[in-house]
Amino acid sequence: MCLFCKITNKEIPSNIILEDENYLAFHDINPKAPVHILAIPKVHVDSFHELSPEIMTGMTSFIQEIARKTSIDKSGYRVITNIGENGGQEVGHLHFHILGGTKLKWGHFADADPKGLF
Repeated sequence: MCLFCKITNKEIPSNIILEDENYLAFHDINPKAPVHILAIPKVHVDSFHELSPEIMTGMTSFIQEIARKTSIDKSGYRVITNIGENGGQEVGHLHFHILGGTKLKWGHFADADPKGLF
């Protein structure tokens, strides 16, 4: 069983901020912004690439509710999902990072050398 499935089953503690029948949201243990929440489906889905439209439909309104609950809906926020090893996915369970609470910079590629990519 994967890490996020264990969190869903309450086998591993987490700081839950929102939960319903299908989705769970909790604080990231290594935050990159003042607000850094992970939103996951309770059913195991490996990554966004395997995601069904039905799960995404529900996830959309769930993420919007997280933004309202954390008071970042008006000031702005970022939603990120990483897919696969090259995309930076560290846990093999679909999860969305919701980041906000400050002016976010785009620094993910600051250390990349584009000349070496092609």
